[in-house]
Amino acid sequence: MRCLSCHKLSLSTFCKKCQTNLLQPTILQRDFGDLKVYSFFKYQNIEDLLLTKHTPQGFKLYKALAKLSFKPFMQKFMQEDSRMVYVVGIDENVKSGYAHVALLTHEMKVKNVKVEHAKLMAKNQNSYAGKNLQFRLENPRDFVYNGKKGIEVILVDDIVTTGTTLKEAVKVLKQNGVEVLFALTLASVV
Repeated sequence: MRCLSCHKLSLSTFCKKCQTNLLQPTILQRDFGDLKVYSFFKYQNIEDLLLTKHTPQGFKLYKALAKLSFKPFMQKFMQEDSRMVYVVGIDENVKSGYAHVALLTHEMKVKNVKVEHAKLMAKNQNSYAGKNLQFRLENPRDFVYNGKKGIEVILVDDIVTTGTTLKEAVKVLKQNGVEVLFALTLASVV
């Protein structure tokens, strides 16, 4: 197999050199009202990788990026916090054979963490890619939550741009008795 970044021979999706030099997560924090959103990469630094999300190659890439970022984050977070925490991904719709957000949430399974797959789904399937804030506000996702109530969750999405989707998701979760601790995204458009 070859590294998907530099194309040198590698036993893993990304060779050790690319993992160290190019794909080292750096936590970025953005605040949207009361919601803290932590992202592992700047969008522009991994844009080519993120654009593969609905392709067969995207399955490998998202899984590898989740192992490099979400997994170690959760291991460290749960060392410092022993309560039961749930993970809810935003709109884990299956496209091209997999749900890219589900790949991210799956890597978050550690002790005292339960992943609630496909519990927060959007009725509106409009694409927000490349759309402005006005379009996003005029076309809400119309989320439906069918998961547990009275729990604390970490909300997960792949990319945060304006925060519109995350804020709408938090509103729906609160209406269903769910407390959002914070949100995690793979990348932030800054």
